[in-house]
Amino acid sequence: MHKNIEMKNYISCLIVVILSLLSSFANAESHKHDFTVQETSVTRLCRTKKIITVNGQFPGPTLTVRNGDTVIVNVVNRARYNVTIHWHGVRQMRTPWADGPEYVTQCPIRPGGSYTYRFTIENQEGTLWWHAHSKWLRATVYGALVILPKQGSNFPFSLPQKDFPVILGEWWNRDIIAVQRQAQFTGAAPNNSDAYTINGQPGDLYRCSTQGTVKYSVNPGESVLLRVINAALNQQLFFSVANHMLTVVGIDATYNKPFTTNVIMVGPGQTTNVILTANQSPGRYYMAARAYATVRNGQFDNTTTTAILEYKNLKSGANSRPLLPRLPAFNDTATATAFANRLRGTPNSNRVPNQIDENLFFTVGLGLVNCTRGPRCQGPNNTRFAASVNNISFVIPRRTSLLQAYYQKTPGIYTLDFPRVPPVQFDYTGNVSRGLWQPRFGTKLYKLKFGSNVQIVLQDTAIFSTEDHPIHLHGYHFWVVGQGFGNFNAQTDTANFNLNDPPVRNTIDVPVGGWAVIRFVADNPGVWLLHCHIDSHLSWGLAMAFIVENGIGEKQTMEPPPPDLPQC
Repeated sequence: MHKNIEMKNYISCLIVVILSLLSSFANAESHKHDFTVQETSVTRLCRTKKIITVNGQFPGPTLTVRNGDTVIVNVVNRARYNVTIHWHGVRQMRTPWADGPEYVTQCPIRPGGSYTYRFTIENQEGTLWWHAHSKWLRATVYGALVILPKQGSNFPFSLPQKDFPVILGEWWNRDIIAVQRQAQFTGAAPNNSDAYTINGQPGDLYRCSTQGTVKYSVNPGESVLLRVINAALNQQLFFSVANHMLTVVGIDATYNKPFTTNVIMVGPGQTTNVILTANQSPGRYYMAARAYATVRNGQFDNTTTTAILEYKNLKSGANSRPLLPRLPAFNDTATATAFANRLRGTPNSNRVPNQIDENLFFTVGLGLVNCTRGPRCQGPNNTRFAASVNNISFVIPRRTSLLQAYYQKTPGIYTLDFPRVPPVQFDYTGNVSRGLWQPRFGTKLYKLKFGSNVQIVLQDTAIFSTEDHPIHLHGYHFWVVGQGFGNFNAQTDTANFNLNDPPVRNTIDVPVGGWAVIRFVADNPGVWLLHCHIDSHLSWGLAMAFIVENGIGEKQTMEPPPPDLPQC
């Protein structure tokens, strides 16, 4: 009798699961897009020049999908440079071939070539973005990726009446590849950008820019969802809207416990969803962004980009100068820290692993390479800049991609001896001995077993200067269980970890002169890059990569490479 009841209950549960799955599949859609990478003439700051774009648009097209949808993007390269596209923050479950970093998960799409990226959005909602992941082309090759809830599901907050992407970027008057090549030749820091941009436009405060300034029109009383994306190549940014408070509701395509602030700090690669209510006197208000700069005595672009929040049907003052928000000082670490400390995850996002299988400690920071005085030795005191993780400056291969080498078991491309802790322990944020300034170079990977619980301490270093580093992990999001200043102390700092409601991110700003601790479950097989999202630092070697082994069965095994995967 009991067995019959148990069997009926089992069958009933099975039917519910099957119907739920069928409903999910029925609501999911396939989105097909065509990207043509090409040269396009644009005019900014009184100059007309050619830049690399997608479909002639700058920024590129916004892709709007739903959680559970499949995305298919055919990329044709009509530009003169090799190119790849990275879908920043997409988990890419079992589809590492679609992740996009050049020579990591694929060889580049050569001029005249094409490649189709295919992936499914799984359990992600909010704002992500896409960008080139080859050379510094992402300076102009980028766009928003908006992920709505599944059909029949809702936001965990009241539906806003308006929904706008706000993409923060950097603009150089010079050709960006020429800027990169000069920095790589001289060994010095790259030239600063000439402007910051909002949706590709510098805004009123720059020369020849008033006409193109982006305007967002709102009705009094409307709630507006601003999807703020930092697509800047090399700079963290503060963002604010004059006289309006911002309610933070999401970061990196995850929801957080809402809180209200007048300013946010967004690191390169990060996204922040905020809700603004148009509850001020009808008028014109600047939204503005400028640098949060932490390098000691470092040079940076100190200009301010603006767009205009404009109330509709203004009877007076339609052409008046908008109010400008008060942005924090460039080095206001206290404000950046206060913002980060208010971020808390929601109950649905928090299944933080307590038992750790892989306990890793990674130093991140710049270094200096000794060289002979001359045109190729123009870094500080006749050196060349380098950067490293655990004193290993990452060398990206050129013969094939790391993922292809792993899948095909090609020897001689990488080694599996990346150090789990720094080879030498030292006062990471104090006075560092000159003997530790110069890193070693190599293509060293670290292997993780499928399903292992991983903790990484990310520790800033004071070689050359302490600095806030936005560290991005491909193929994963992670819990940020702790942050602090100085050297991480496992004895005292572990007790203060937030294991109840930590925020979930794909890119974490490691505090200047401090540390951040992240945890994730290695549930996505493939080769996954971890790197600083400041592109000059990535070029200098501030990166490493994980190999996550297959688990058991099809759902824990990476898919085979697609037939059109580019060859090196």
